[in-house]
Amino acid sequence: MADQDYKKARVLKGRFIKRGKLGRRGEAIAVSFLKRQGYKIIERNYRSKLGEIDIIAREKDNIVFVEVKTRRSDDFGLPQEAVSYRKQYRLTKIALGYLAYHRLRGMNCRFDVVGILMGRGGEVKNVELIKGAFEATY
Repeated sequence: MADQDYKKARVLKGRFIKRGKLGRRGEAIAVSFLKRQGYKIIERNYRSKLGEIDIIAREKDNIVFVEVKTRRSDDFGLPQEAVSYRKQYRLTKIALGYLAYHRLRGMNCRFDVVGILMGRGGEVKNVELIKGAFEATY
């Protein structure tokens, strides 16, 4: 395993679990959860030169930009608490670009956060949706 791969890995029961794999699993769980809540998924992993938005969805008359945070423990706080001001600022810029590109500037939109807490064995312990988790940050 290369040095940079080692730094991105976490040990779980003697095995290495890459962070990217945990994140992808969390996003899949979030998509299923949001669909059950009535969201229509428009895009996953929307990328721009500024970064990525995990999920873009529609709920009723709103375009919803969803940040997914997945953790294996809450030792350093809940997953949803990990969306910093800097991340909010970046998500706002990406969302504005998305709205402009798709000519959706007049649409109502909001930023939701899905926090997922996984157990040590990989089972889902908790999924929490925070609607309107933060206002657009300029």
